[in-house]
Amino acid sequence: NIRQLIARMVEENPTWGQGRVADELALKLGILVSPRTVGTYWPNQPGSRGPSSPRWNSFVRNHTRSLLACDFLVVVTAGFRQLYVFVLMEIGTRRIVHCTVTAHPTAAWTLQQFREALPGEHGHRFVIHDRDSIFSASLDEELKSSFGLRVLRTPVRAPKANAHCERLIGTMRREFLDFVIPLGESHLRSLLKEWVAHYNQSRPHSSLGPGIPEPSNLLPLPSSGRHTLPEGSRVMARPVLGGLHHEYRLEKVAA
Repeated sequence: NIRQLIARMVEENPTWGQGRVADELALKLGILVSPRTVGTYWPNQPGSRGPSSPRWNSFVRNHTRSLLACDFLVVVTAGFRQLYVFVLMEIGTRRIVHCTVTAHPTAAWTLQQFREALPGEHGHRFVIHDRDSIFSASLDEELKSSFGLRVLRTPVRAPKANAHCERLIGTMRREFLDFVIPLGESHLRSLLKEWVAHYNQSRPHSSLGPGIPEPSNLLPLPSSGRHTLPEGSRVMARPVLGGLHHEYRLEKVAA
């Protein structure tokens, strides 16, 4: 049954890797198997990444709960119009704090996004961004004076300095944007809303243990049999983005 379930997840979610399937099984269904076990029945190997600077890693690790990171990415619509997606994430929890779209990004517009994303008592101390001209000196000064945020501008041509946000953007492309062609700004905004909810509330993240940025209280405890489903339960799947991904949960079988 476990082999069939792994095969089902692989078939239904072509962008998932071995670790993602193992995390989904552990967090949602209480089945504890390693990515290597998943790989026994699914031969594709995810790519590996080299280590980053130890000193920068130490800083990020020591300030994860107070660190924000932001960046822009470009999306082309079906009518060949360029739209710009702004993402703001909390590094410690991997939670997407804010994500929205515009056709004309400016420093004033970006500042307004911070106003909408961060409440008065937000508890964050730092924000990382690159040297794009949108992140102007006046924007940085306003973030410091109005939000109490110290701006950390990344060095020139050093994308690893904002690695968490770059990884998030890569995930958005690999798991979502590479498979859809938005018709326009409102369509893209609707798709982003659905994917961000899936990312924050259901998608497992290996760096969290694995864990979920905004976990629900419905996650099951690991099965006593380790490789078995709880008695009287069945696996239910909910499609996301028209079946591009699926969210799995246990449901009690009616007597």
